[in-house]
Amino acid sequence: MDLTDAGFEVDHADSAMNGLIKAREEQPTLILLDLGLPDFDGGDVVQRLRKNSSVPIIVLTARDTVDEKVRLLGLGADDYLIKPFHPDELLARVKVQLRQRTTESLTMGDLTLDPQKRLVTFKGDELRLSPKEFDILALLIRQPGRVYSRHEIGQDIWQGRLPEGSNVVDVHMANLRAKLRDLDGYGLLRTVRGVGYALRG
Repeated sequence: MDLTDAGFEVDHADSAMNGLIKAREEQPTLILLDLGLPDFDGGDVVQRLRKNSSVPIIVLTARDTVDEKVRLLGLGADDYLIKPFHPDELLARVKVQLRQRTTESLTMGDLTLDPQKRLVTFKGDELRLSPKEFDILALLIRQPGRVYSRHEIGQDIWQGRLPEGSNVVDVHMANLRAKLRDLDGYGLLRTVRGVGYALRG
């Protein structure tokens, strides 16, 4: 329900076999895989999916051990969540995986972002960004003009792992603004006092 409310189209399979059939027939954009399946181990599902698909797989598991995490990632899972978890963290992890798989360049005026090369240019000049600054800009450029709250940015970029009251988002936004200003793009980043940040569309 949380994923549907966030705008995602969701389908459900109640067994590993049904899930594999749906994955083959419907070609989903992302798979959430619960390891507690009635017919066979979720790790086997990951292996079978990876034989002919690179679809992002987020595993949901109650097995909170290093060996289990290493095993799942080694089999081909892209991420995992330990149950119980907060819906906001799940949404953040989903968005991260989908964003990382985006390969088309994004353009807004003189600003261009290439997710595959992790390259940003403004008026033809390269904008050298840290990994987090790049991820923030990639988030903002997808919906120019939309104001993202600090909480939304923290959930999406840091997957909800920032401590309460942290100013990490503000620090990164200040650095991003300074780098845009150096290339005569200061006005691109808009701060809405008490709300958040946006790119001027």
